[in-house]
Formats: sequence, structure tokens, C-alpha cells
Amino acid sequence: MVVSWWGETVVRNRSDRWPLVGRDRELAACVAALADRRCHGLVVAGPAGAGKSRLAEECVEHTDAGELRVERATASAAARTVPLGAIAHLLPRGLDLSDPVAAFAAVTERLTGGPGRRVLLIDDLHLLDATSAVLLRQLMDARVITLLGTVRTGEPYGDAVAALCDGDGLHRVDVNVLPPEQIDALLYAVLGAPMAQAGLRALTAASGGNVLYLRELVLGALSTEDLTRDGELWHLRDGRQGMPGTVRLTELIDRRLASAAAAGRTVLELLSLCMPLSLADAEVLATPDELTALEEAGLIRVIQTRRRTSVSLAHPLYGEVLRAGLPVLRRRHLLLEQVARVEARGARRREDPLHIATWRLAATGTADPDLLLQAAVLARHAHDYHQTIVLLQALPEDHRTMTTQLRLGEAFLELGRWDDAESALTHADALAVGEQDTLAVTLVRTTNLLWSNAPVAEALLVNDRVRDRITSPAGRRQLQVNEGFLRIASGRPAEGLALLTELRSELGHDLHVNVWLRGAWMKPAGLALTGRTREAVLWAERVHDVHRQIHKEALASHPAFQRIPLVLALTEAGRLADARREGENAYAELTASGAGVRVWMAVVLGRTEWLAGHPAAARRWWAEAAALARSIDHSMALRVVLPGLAACAAVTGDLHTAEDLLDTHRALPGLPPGPLSAGEEHLGEAWVLAARGQLSKARSVLTAAAETARTTGHLTSEGMLLTDVARLGGSAHVADRLAELAQQCDGQFAPARARLAAALAADDPDQLLDVAGACQRIGADLLAAEAATAAASSSALAHLPRRILSASRRAAVAATRCEGARTPLLTSILTPTPLTDREQEIALLAAARNTSKEIAHALTLSVRTVENHLQHIYAKLGVTTRRELAQTFRVPPEVQPYQSHSPS
Repeated sequence: MVVSWWGETVVRNRSDRWPLVGRDRELAACVAALADRRCHGLVVAGPAGAGKSRLAEECVEHTDAGELRVERATASAAARTVPLGAIAHLLPRGLDLSDPVAAFAAVTERLTGGPGRRVLLIDDLHLLDATSAVLLRQLMDARVITLLGTVRTGEPYGDAVAALCDGDGLHRVDVNVLPPEQIDALLYAVLGAPMAQAGLRALTAASGGNVLYLRELVLGALSTEDLTRDGELWHLRDGRQGMPGTVRLTELIDRRLASAAAAGRTVLELLSLCMPLSLADAEVLATPDELTALEEAGLIRVIQTRRRTSVSLAHPLYGEVLRAGLPVLRRRHLLLEQVARVEARGARRREDPLHIATWRLAATGTADPDLLLQAAVLARHAHDYHQTIVLLQALPEDHRTMTTQLRLGEAFLELGRWDDAESALTHADALAVGEQDTLAVTLVRTTNLLWSNAPVAEALLVNDRVRDRITSPAGRRQLQVNEGFLRIASGRPAEGLALLTELRSELGHDLHVNVWLRGAWMKPAGLALTGRTREAVLWAERVHDVHRQIHKEALASHPAFQRIPLVLALTEAGRLADARREGENAYAELTASGAGVRVWMAVVLGRTEWLAGHPAAARRWWAEAAALARSIDHSMALRVVLPGLAACAAVTGDLHTAEDLLDTHRALPGLPPGPLSAGEEHLGEAWVLAARGQLSKARSVLTAAAETARTTGHLTSEGMLLTDVARLGGSAHVADRLAELAQQCDGQFAPARARLAAALAADDPDQLLDVAGACQRIGADLLAAEAATAAASSSALAHLPRRILSASRRAAVAATRCEGARTPLLTSILTPTPLTDREQEIALLAAARNTSKEIAHALTLSVRTVENHLQHIYAKLGVTTRRELAQTFRVPPEVQPYQSHSPS
């Protein structure tokens, strides 16, 4: 079954063929080998489910059909018991094996003749019987056939098959499981839209990169509606019991597990509940020989780490299937026995209390309160917030203290469960005794208020009111740091930095570690927003290193969260590739922890890709952020994300979606300000206007937004917005201010922006080409493409044909990295007499099929003036109709005329 989803096709049936993704290198090697006349045979080897058979079939399809005559066979355990059983259908009837010479001659005669080479494609060569293997080897050596076979790595086979798979003239191509980035590409190709990172991570981990397992998991999740799309991304539903899959997947794994003997099965069942196990624990349940058999069968993995040897299941799905088949009492029995074993040896390892408490809870629903507290601390330091909550909520009421409620509230905060956090923190505040307790609760509570969409004034009020209960200078100093944190986070970087002036980049004794981490996390963000990018990068890197060293002592957010200001700083410093790498690595860590506040890493990564000129990548990250923000009701992030999504849609021609996103943004209730909301929330509106051809209105929106950013001290945001004004035809009006910002902001991005505006204003091809190179070096691909395009247009005006060709080539190369972006500068037309700014604006509006009356209304001109301009435009471009004009500007037919949302 194939289901249409927003005009895209989604595979729903096992019989539908998935695309071959991530195998280009292997496929090329196979095709080259098969095309080699000296090749006697080609073996594709790899683990079960890696896609060996599919690769072999694709190899045949990619080879000239006139070159090959392909016949197929499949070896199996059943056919192996009969000599020649797998290839009997290819042999002459009544073949007499008692005379090998005559038999070989008869087979040769049967298979000889006809055009092209005869290729015999055999699946699972390792299951071939010895007689077949010997005969096929003889036919290969005699050049009667070319063998194309698949072999499962790790499977034993006899000498005859080994001889068939080795030797002169035989090529081998190894196929491994897919890495995460290729799984991402495969799912995109299958589903027609990207996967959210959490779902991608879950499917990657569950499948282990095995394409067969991945396919069955996806089909199962689609059939149960555990895999759904929100319009931008596919999401795997949270809270499901186990990983969804098909009946076929369960049967495949059951067959693999069936080879285990009774004692081995017990080991497997225990591993599904308590993985990993020490080798000593596994040997209590099974003999060394039985464990060796499990390892050789590919069911367990034994790992030696220094002096410790541990045992794990060889594939994560084995645990899913085993757990699903465990009766309740059997599960309880296995867990309690393992608890007894760990306690008998003294529970010496650091993680033992966490394991014992978790296993007891799962088995009986209760555990010793002291053990639960110990386990909760371990879970919290491991950033396992879900498990922390489970353990703390299992505490009896009389064991709940200020500390336990604070930790519970902080875990709820990390997951974005604001109301639950506020409830726990209110309880903690009521139990607080002394300054340190009060300060600890205040830090977490003000952060929860800030992220939970409450007005920032409310969080600041809580911070101020606590001053009446804090009398020591050290305590008041900590409240000042917290206020600095709150002001930067709420979009007032200059005010916040003023409060953090005395904060040092090394952890000292004057502040509690969690207070220092809070200020030290937000200070580099404030530095980056105010243009002090070098200082911001140094701060962020140093603080992250310190956090990694002390994270087991501190209760602050995951150390990877410290990378958010680093990504912001690296981006504004013009180190876009570094920002992307750091951000993606940190986001993977935060996703693994389940931290809801990872939404801000997705926000800044989307911004990085937008500034790099990669609208599709930016759209994916901002869609990720939007989904997370909705799931935790985090409007502060939506304030920036929805307009960002609209801007991405607009520059790629998806204007219907862009307008819908802006409507959603307008319909939101009053939004709290955020660190990136000073003007940048108007990006979507401006770029939708630009896509409709309303360049002057777009410039007005951006100019006002830039003034907002300037007022609040967001110098880098101001620079970004003014650069967009320059790109939309207003370079002469913003060049001076951008030059001033280049003096105030360090790094490479601010000077590149200033040089771009100056070059556009001067319309100088040499300056524009230099700017294109500068933008390219920092990774701003779209700015580079636009500068080179403008250089080509300027060269045309100066009658420099060689320069036109050079600039056009550079523009074309840069544009290939811009993911289909369409901007007014990229649609510049090379003509002997270039269009004026006004003509360019009218031409774009007319190309978008607006009538002269509509254009006149939008630009506050008379219809006669518009018609006169159009006649000049037609003459310059050599066109006579709006249709030809649209083709000249490459405006897609789905773009509809602009309809203003402004009040009349």
C-alpha cells in the first residue's frame, strides 16, 4: 500500500521497494567488477539484513542489459541437504553425477550459447551444498558462468564453498550496516520528509543500522500510527511501550533467538532486563561453553574493558522481543535474583545502587528509601531525568525533604514539565531552612518561570523578594548573578552583562558551583549578542571544560547545554562550519538525555544554517525546535522559530506554507521576549514580502526590526537584519551603519557584512568578487552566491565579458550549496542596461502575476507610472508579456500574487 501525504509518497507495504541509499561506493565497485572481463565471480559479503541481496540486484540493473544473461538461485538450509538442490532448476534433466566428466559437459552445454555473459546470481552462498559449490567453481574456471553471490559474514561454511568464494579472478565487496547519517538520508527518501532527531536516534539505535530491521520498524510504526508527521517532520510517538515493529520482524528475531539452549535463553532474558551483565554473573546461569555458543551465534557480545568483562545482547531489538515475551512472574524472578547476586558481592560498584533500586522498583514497585535517594542522585548526575523522577516519586511522603523536592523540580524543569516543576519547587521552598536552601530553590524556580512563558518580570520579582531573606554579601552576590542570567535570557544582553562584569571564567570560592555555572553559561551568550565574539568563544569553551570536569558534583544542566552560547558565538565570529559541528554533536548528547531545553540548541543551529544560506537545513532545525517548543509549551522559542520557518519557506518558493506559519505566529498569545527575539522575529514577514516582490515593504520591516535590535543591544542581530536590507536593494541606506558595526563587533562576519553592503552600494564588480570570496571563506554560501551574481551584472554594465563569465561561474558554484534558495539578487538579469531598484521591484511583482493596479496599490504609485516602468523593463529584458517576465526571473507557477495581511 502507498499512502499520499501532502503530495508525497510514503511506503506502507513490505512489498514496496525502498531506494538504495548510502551504497554508492559499494555499488560502483560491484558494477566495475562485473564489467571486468577478467572477473570470474563477485561476492557481496555482510551481516544479515545489511542489504547484500539488494546491492547485487542493483548491480545487475546498472549493468548494460545486452552484456549479461542473468539467472537466479537461492541457497537454503533445506536445499543444502540435497546435492545440487539450490541450482537444480538450472541443470539438464536426468543429470548423471556418477560420471563427473560427462555431467560437467552436459551442464556446460546447457549453459553455453546466446548473447552476452551468463551471470548466476545466488543468494546465501554460505548455505550452498558442497556438490553445487564444486560444480560452480569448475564452471567459473571454464568461463561458462560469472558468479554473483551474497555471503553472510560470521557464518561457517565448508571447504568447497570457501574455494568458491576465494581464488583468482574473484572480487569481494563488503557491505556494513548503515551509519546514522545514511539512515537519515534513507528515511528521508522513503518518507518524503526528514525525521525528528529523537525519532531518528531511536530508530538508528533500535535497528543497529540493519536495513531489514529498520524497514520493519518503520512499517510497524506507520501501521500503528506511532510514526506521524506534523507537516514538517516525522515523529516517533513518545510514551509507547517498546519499539513498534511488524510481525515479520518479531518472527525474524525469534528464529535467531531460537538457537539458544535453555541456559543460554535464561542469560538472554536476564540481559534484556539488566544489560550489561558482568561475565561472572552470566557464568552463574550458563557454562562457558554455552556462553561461547551464544557469542558464536551472534546473540551476545562480550567486551573486555581493562579488568572488567561485560556481556550484552548483540542487537538492541533482541531485548525488545525478549521482554515482550516475558511473563510477569518470570520477569520478577529474574530481577530479584540479579538484585540478590549484586547485593551478595557487596554492591561495590558506583552504579550498583541505581541498578538495585531500579530493578527492585520494576519487580515489586517498592525499594528502600535510602537506596532510592542514592539511586536518584546517580541518575541525576547521569542526566537521566526520567529515571530521576521515577525514583524520587517512589519515596514515601515522610522521606521527602527540601533537597528531594528541589531535585524533583529540577528534573521536571529539564524535561520541560513546567507546572510539575513549579509544584515541586513550591513544596521545596516551604521546606527551605537558611540562606543556602532558599538560594538553591530560587535559582531553579526563577529559571522555570522564565522558560515557562511567564513574564520575565515575574521571575525577576521572585529573585528580588528573596533578597529580604538573604543578608550575607555572598548570598546577595549570587542573586545578582542570577539576575544577570535572567536579563540576558530575556533579551536584555547589555543589562545582563553589566551585572556579570565581575564574574570570572574560572570557578572560584566566592560563588556556589551552580550559581557560577548559571552566570558562566549565559555570559558568553550576552557577549556574542553584543558582538564580542572572540571573548564569547573563549568563555564558552572554558566554561564547558570546567563543567565537564565537575558535572558529577553540580546539579546544573547537562554540560552539552553549555555549547549553545558557543554555537551562537562561533556563528557570529564567522566560523560557521565549527558552529555546525559543535552544535550537532551537543544536540545528539542532549537528545540522549531527553532534556527539553535542547530546543535552544535547535534554535541556534537553525540560525547558523540560515546565515550559511542553507534554507532547507535551517528549516529542518527550526522545525525540530518548533515541535519541541510545542511539546513543552515553550512560547519563547516559538517567537523566533515560526518566523524563521516562514523565511525558509519563502526563499524556497513555498509561500503558502510561509503565510500559514506567519498566521500561526500572529495568532499566538502574548509572547515573552527571548535572547534572539529582538527584531529577528520579523525575518519571516520580511522575506515573504520579498518573495512576493514587495521589496520596499520588506526593507521597511527589516529596518524597523534592526532598530529594535539596536535599542536592546543586540548588535549582531542588527547587523544581520541590516544586511538583509542591503540584499533587498537598500545597500546605500545601511552601508554606513554596517561599517560602524564592523568596528564595534569582532570576528569575520561583521566585516563581511559591511563589505557586502559597500560593494552593492558602489556596484563595483571587483569589490563584489572580493566580498564573494570573503563570504565563501566563512561559509556564508548564499551571500557569496549573491555577491558573485551582482558582480556578473555589474560586469555586464561595464562591458567586461571575461569578468561576466568568471563571476557567473562562481555564482553558479556557490548557488549549488544554497539548497534551492531564490532571492532578488540571485534573480538579477544580465542586460546591457540594468534595471533600476524601482524597476527591479516592479518586475518582480509583475513576474509574480500581480496586476498593474495591484502593483500601484502596493507601491503607492499610479497605474500609469507602473505601466510606463513595465514598458522600460520589457525593452531592457527583451520580453513582451508577464509570462515571459516570470520565466526570465524563474518565478515558479505556484507563486500566487501578494495579498497583504496589514490592516487597510
